[in-house]
Amino acid sequence: MTQGRFIVIEGIDGSGKGTQAEMLCQWLLEKGYDAALTTEPTEGEIGRLLRKGLGKGAFDPVTEALLFAADRKVHTREIEDMMRAGRWVVCDRYLPSSLAYQGARGVELDWIREINRGSLDPDLLLILDIEPELALERINSRRRRTEYFERPGFLKKVRDLYLALGEGIVIDASKSAEEVHEDVKRAVSAVLRSAPQGRG
Repeated sequence: MTQGRFIVIEGIDGSGKGTQAEMLCQWLLEKGYDAALTTEPTEGEIGRLLRKGLGKGAFDPVTEALLFAADRKVHTREIEDMMRAGRWVVCDRYLPSSLAYQGARGVELDWIREINRGSLDPDLLLILDIEPELALERINSRRRRTEYFERPGFLKKVRDLYLALGEGIVIDASKSAEEVHEDVKRAVSAVLRSAPQGRG
């Protein structure tokens, strides 16, 4: 059986990651690829604990990094299983999120990498880049209350770290969802060309 591929979509809150991950997964399915959408934090026990506490800033930075690493360890096994079954996995957040977010809270990047040893290198990493002010406008248009991480100064630190990592393909996320989707498809097409064709 042909090995699947692993695509990670990253970016600050309000960059449209979730929307683009869903659109990409649907596009792959329409092209005949067996695609699955996954996200971090996961829906597992540790992931649910993270989701409950993140919006309130319930964890100190080191604890937060450790919890994400534990959640990711389980998640990575699930991703590997799906890829071995020939599935294309589209992931909304992975290790770069820990480097950017916990890094922005002062945690050493080398230590974050160390506790995440065994994480997968994606076949394609996409960074959706957007100014924090515009991202917050989008967030505020969806709901009234902002969460702990959704502050201009903090999001600027996160954005700067994403860009400083020098990894992946950076996509301008200030455009409409459809325009960004076209850019995402162009980036993914290079991976498709190196892979066996889908069923359609």
